[in-house]
Amino acid sequence: MAAYEMTVSVRTRYLEDQSEPDHLKYVFAYAITIKNTGTVAAQLISRHWTITDATNHIEEVRGLGVVGQQPLLPPGEQFEYTSGATLKTPQGSMVGEYFCVAEDGEQFTVKIPEFVLSLPRTLH
Repeated sequence: MAAYEMTVSVRTRYLEDQSEPDHLKYVFAYAITIKNTGTVAAQLISRHWTITDATNHIEEVRGLGVVGQQPLLPPGEQFEYTSGATLKTPQGSMVGEYFCVAEDGEQFTVKIPEFVLSLPRTLH
């Protein structure tokens, strides 16, 4: 097991009640679980997202923490949060990374695997 390791899982859903397809506004929620699968406690410091819609329009998002927090995760602990993204198309994707600092001062990056944002029943 690596000393500095986090695993990330994602669940997504389309928020029909907040979307306005006639105005090219498609709102999605994503729930993320970050689990410290390493052997050293580490704190999530910042995030970087690349959000791409179906027209290949790319938006980069960078910021401190997640949902206003910079969680410290001891080995085996996890942190869950929900956030959202608005696209101008009914499909898109997100990929990113978290920047973390371990309790011993080691800095490392956690890759967030690409995931799809899509209206229900639009992928075949």
